[in-house]
Amino acid sequence: MEDRKVHTIAVISVISLIIVIIICRVSLKLSKAFFLICGASIAIILAVFSCLLIRQRYNNRRKVLESQLKSEGRELRIEYSFLRKIAGVPTKFRYKELEEATDDFQAVIGKGSSGSVFKGILNDGTSVAVKRINGEERGEREFRSEVSAIASVQHVNLVRLFGYCNSPTPPRYLVYEFIPNGSLDCWIFPMKQTTTRTRRCGCLPWNLRYNVAIDVAKALSYLHHDCRSRILHLDVKPENILLDENYKALVTDFGLSKLVGKDESQVMTTIRGTRGYLAPEWLLERGISEKSDIYSYGMVLLEMIGGRRNVSKVEDPRDKSKKKWEFFPKIVNEKLREGKLMEIVDKRVVESGNFDENEVKRLVFIGLWCIQEKPRLRPSMVEIVDMLEGRV
Repeated sequence: MEDRKVHTIAVISVISLIIVIIICRVSLKLSKAFFLICGASIAIILAVFSCLLIRQRYNNRRKVLESQLKSEGRELRIEYSFLRKIAGVPTKFRYKELEEATDDFQAVIGKGSSGSVFKGILNDGTSVAVKRINGEERGEREFRSEVSAIASVQHVNLVRLFGYCNSPTPPRYLVYEFIPNGSLDCWIFPMKQTTTRTRRCGCLPWNLRYNVAIDVAKALSYLHHDCRSRILHLDVKPENILLDENYKALVTDFGLSKLVGKDESQVMTTIRGTRGYLAPEWLLERGISEKSDIYSYGMVLLEMIGGRRNVSKVEDPRDKSKKKWEFFPKIVNEKLREGKLMEIVDKRVVESGNFDENEVKRLVFIGLWCIQEKPRLRPSMVEIVDMLEGRV
């Protein structure tokens, strides 16, 4: 529209100039040479103006086409990313994409033994958690393990892996779905006992704690029994259990996971999990199995019941100036023998008055069963799910 307007004005101006020259020729009787020079000048001006107009039109059309191509390209990238997510295929991200998504890795939402976790937003608006894996040998092993293990599994109680960013040298990056309510430790422990960087206020009520126990059991049961190759998590702890907006639990961080053939009963590993959750056979280097995850799960159950760490430093009653280590499962056993089991329940839950004593007893018995010293005496995750849901 603007081009037509400019063109019309130019034509009218040239015609007006020609009319003025003709009038001057008739009235002032100027020489013929003068009018030839004027005519040539007008022709040159008109030619230059036409060239400029054509160039302007070309540039405008090019800008429109470039804008359309960029828009279509962005839509194609978003659609491609969406289809890959549906298919469960991890996307390979460029470092620059992750840098932009995380605002140059500014928003730290967690920190583990192998690296930090950052919140980010992808081009399609998807919120993600970007895990940076540091280290040399262990970082490489962890990267390969997580990508191969997580990309092959899909379950409602497992955090999804969207993609990764690889490079010849560390750090490397894993891109997970973002889970808004953070990790379980922030909801069951007092603030001084949490290890994550972000802290959500509030105490998780008993009914949600019980649901979390079921969700985690289902996730581990799937890894142990329903995958093509058995997957051992090997780092089950509250920090690796996330809660979504509806407080549904999702298990994350397969950094220490190991694929095990269906016919293998035990594997040897030099990988170390987290103190307080390691099964005895692991510490004694006798080989590990899915029963090692079950031991860790039992410890988490007891922590959810008591709202405290399974190993903690407390004031020594004989000498208040000193601290001593206290093993919570031992206290649970003692209270069970004394018939005072409700004394171990998180005081905040007790004060709310909204908890089920039968469910407490059930979790205590399952937790103590899970932490038996001999692996063969521990239940399977399938049995645990059945017990929690009241089928046994």
